[in-house]
Amino acid sequence: MLVKTLIYTLLGAFLIAVVLSPFVIPFLKRLKFGQSIRDEGPKWHQKKSGTPTMGGVVILLSGLASAGIAIMYQLDITIEIILLVFVTLGYGIIGFIDDFIKVVLKRNLGLTSKQKLIGQLFIAVIFYVGLRMLDHSTLLMIPGTDLSIDLGLLYPILVIFMLVGASNAVNLTDGLDGLLAGTGAIAFGTFAVLSWNLFEFHIAIFCVALVGAMLGFLVFNAHPAKVFMGDTGSLALGGAIAAIAILTKMELLLVVIGGVFVIETLSVIIQVISFKTTGKRVFKMTPIHHHYELSGWSEWRVVVTFWVIGFLCSALGIYLEVWM
Repeated sequence: MLVKTLIYTLLGAFLIAVVLSPFVIPFLKRLKFGQSIRDEGPKWHQKKSGTPTMGGVVILLSGLASAGIAIMYQLDITIEIILLVFVTLGYGIIGFIDDFIKVVLKRNLGLTSKQKLIGQLFIAVIFYVGLRMLDHSTLLMIPGTDLSIDLGLLYPILVIFMLVGASNAVNLTDGLDGLLAGTGAIAFGTFAVLSWNLFEFHIAIFCVALVGAMLGFLVFNAHPAKVFMGDTGSLALGGAIAAIAILTKMELLLVVIGGVFVIETLSVIIQVISFKTTGKRVFKMTPIHHHYELSGWSEWRVVVTFWVIGFLCSALGIYLEVWM
C-alpha cells in the first residue's frame, strides 16, 4: 500500500506542477516578474532577460500539496514532517523576498548577504530546537562504515552549517536551464530510496513529492526555459535536502549525494581565494557550469553532463549506505 502511495504522490506532484505552470507563468509575466541577467555573465544569457522567475512557487505548492495529502491519507503528521515543511517554507520565503527585491524593486542583488544570512540562521536555530524536542542523536555516522563520532555540543553548529551551507550551495547551482531541477530531482530521489530503506516512510513520501514537483517544473524549465526557479525554489530545496540528511542521520552522505552542489560551491571558493591571493583566476567564470559554457560547451551539454555526475554521486551514496 505504501508503494502505491509513493507512486501516487510522485504522479500527483508532477501533474499539479504541469497543470499549474501554464497558469503561473503568464501570471508572473503580467506582474513583470522577469529575471534580470548579470552583466558579467555569458553574453548569450542576456537573451534570457525578462523570462519569468519565482517559478519555485510551483515546486513548493505542488510538492507540499501532494506530500500533505499522501501523509494525511496514509500516515500521521509527525514532528519530523512539521520540521521539514517549516525549513522548506522558511527558506522559500527568504528566497521569495530576495526574488521580489530583484525583479520588482529592480535591485539585481536582492537581499544583502547579511540579511539573507540572518534569516537562514534564524530558521536553522528553530529547526535545531525542534531536533532537541525529538531527542535527536548527536552522533555523526561515517558513511560506508559502522563508525560514528559523538559531536555533543558541536552538533548544533553542524546542523546550522549544513542548513545555511546547503541552501547557498543549491542556490549557486541554479544557473542554467534545467540544471537544478534535474540534479535536485536525482538527489531527492536518492534520499527517498534511502529513507524508505530506513523505514522513514514520512520522509520518503516528502522526498518523492518534491521529485515529482521538480520533474513537472522541468517540463517548462528545460532549455529553452519558459520560467526560472529563482531563489524561491533553490533556497527552499537546499534547506529541505539538508534537513532530510540531518533527520535521517545521513549528514556526511549529503556531501556525496549532493556532489554537484559541492563542486559548484568549491569552484567559487577556489576562484575567490586564488584571485585574492595571486590576482589570477583558476576558472573562466564561476560557478563552474559557466566555465564550461565559456569553454565552448553548449548549455544543454553542460546540463546533461552535470545530471550524469549527479546520478553517479547518488549511486555512490546508495552504495555506501546500503551495500557497504
